[in-house]
Amino acid sequence: MTVSVRDVAAAASVSVGTVSNVLNRPDKVAPATVERVLAAIEDLGFVRNDAARQLRAGSSRSIGLVVLDVRNPFFTDVARGAETRAAEDGMTVLLGNSDEDAERERAYVDLFEEQRVHGVLISPLADETPQLERLRSRGTPVVLVDREAPDHRFSSVAVDDVAGGRLAAEHLLGLGRRRIAFVGGPTGIRQVADRLEGARQAVAVVPGATLELVPTENLTALQGRTAGEALSARPVAERPDGVFAANDLLAVGVMQALVMHGRMRVPEDVALIGYDDIDFAAAAVVPLTSIRQPAALIGHTAVDLLLREASDPTFTPEQVVFQPELVARASTAG
Repeated sequence: MTVSVRDVAAAASVSVGTVSNVLNRPDKVAPATVERVLAAIEDLGFVRNDAARQLRAGSSRSIGLVVLDVRNPFFTDVARGAETRAAEDGMTVLLGNSDEDAERERAYVDLFEEQRVHGVLISPLADETPQLERLRSRGTPVVLVDREAPDHRFSSVAVDDVAGGRLAAEHLLGLGRRRIAFVGGPTGIRQVADRLEGARQAVAVVPGATLELVPTENLTALQGRTAGEALSARPVAERPDGVFAANDLLAVGVMQALVMHGRMRVPEDVALIGYDDIDFAAAAVVPLTSIRQPAALIGHTAVDLLLREASDPTFTPEQVVFQPELVARASTAG
């Protein structure tokens, strides 16, 4: 049988309003009364109806977070940073995985709106965001994560991925590598496109250097392994001497394929660099050079912006852009 607030009030010999105050504003209730009500809650096994509370309040104590791929440790670290900041204000984070699928992304945004979340953090697939605009127009704050809104309509927290792509390619070029392959895709994902653009900028100013796009269906280690197998199967003269993978999962997959087939040694034959600097990068069979993003700080900052927007109707969207950092390891050692 479901225990109601009235049952708790009767057991504690107080009014329903007093029970409500204990649950929501305990500072307004005498300590002895609070103890009596809490004891009744414990004895009866009462569980508050948070859905009903949300209907009355207009929003919940939860923040929705939609990421591109929950399998990527980068997004796990973003979520941890978001949780840490949300907890400081007594809130929780609900995680949704779009899996790089536009329909799933829309479904999660709809679900979070139905649940009256306090706000939505999202790493969207596309630049066009009419659904997010409608959501915000109805009073739910939205902050873009690992993406910057093209016209700054939304607050956002991101890393300069063009600079990161340039930094990765410059590192390979500085080692004397001239046949660079960029492994990544789809290029419709803004982060991938920006990293590719940065690499192109770096290669364009070095005489004799070339950049080849090796497209992938997604950003997983399995796709990286497929790309690595294709590269190693080429005639020696057609193989790249430097590989820049759009993220570390792809880079690890490329490395696995090269190590298994043994036709291309890392870094002797091909220098390999990834992006994100996930924890596993340093523990790879050949420690992976990577472009570091402050993942936890991105999540923490995104929640901070969201809470500020939620509490201030005059809030102007802000764009926070962190600079990437090269972390050199054995996979590109000279």
